[in-house]
Amino acid sequence: MVDVTIGHGGHSFLFGRTLGPEGVIVGLDVDKNAIRRAHFILKDIACRVILICANFSQISELVRKEGIERVDFILADLGVCSAHLADVRMGLSFQTDMPLDMRIDQRLKTTAADIVNEADEKSLADLIYKFGEDRGARRIARFIVRERRSRPITTTGQLAAIVCKALGRPGRKQRSRIHPATRTFQALRIAVNNELENLGKLLDSAPELLSKNGRIAVISFHSLEDRLVKNNFKQNESESIYKVITKKPIVPTREEIADNRRVRSAKLRIAERQ
Repeated sequence: MVDVTIGHGGHSFLFGRTLGPEGVIVGLDVDKNAIRRAHFILKDIACRVILICANFSQISELVRKEGIERVDFILADLGVCSAHLADVRMGLSFQTDMPLDMRIDQRLKTTAADIVNEADEKSLADLIYKFGEDRGARRIARFIVRERRSRPITTTGQLAAIVCKALGRPGRKQRSRIHPATRTFQALRIAVNNELENLGKLLDSAPELLSKNGRIAVISFHSLEDRLVKNNFKQNESESIYKVITKKPIVPTREEIADNRRVRSAKLRIAERQ
């Protein structure tokens, strides 16, 4: 199996317990710290474990470099892990004031601060609308440009306050279940890390890697990701490449959401290679 977002190794640990010495888990992650954590979690399971610090968009070449031509299972959990949100170095959270960075892969050059301080107003508005699906995108972009004229926007706290101000909800209790800055932060994170482009490359590579009856499972957390996965699976099914196992996505139960509110938007879709 290939766990393309190894994270803390939790998913791979559960699968690895069912695999014998002949089983192989290839784990990918762009975060070197995640690879280290996964190594510790998976060190005692019986199957062979190969951990690679790389982006899952390169899945084909990475797997084949290990001498593996076909795989039985590909798993992608597209959520941002709690460790990343808490990591001051990554600058992903609007709950805590952090440097405005958002690079999950620190080898990337462009930060969220670069985009926020250098993009013109129209480009900013388009980005927030396209990747954040926020109908207040133009107003948010206008407020960002106005604020940066007096001083650079360098922290997540600054940006969150500007978005709240733009949407007319500065700190008071909102009707919405999500923080006003959620969509803007999502849009910037997607742009900085090329998330949708990389997901597209993963989905395009999967059919040639999966063995017959092999499966791909993707857990997405917002509509842009889910739409990409849904359309890819549907297209491949129409060409008799896949059989879609989940006609409707599997979503968390009330009990699971009560245990962990961050899973409330999760959707799991599964397809099988024909």
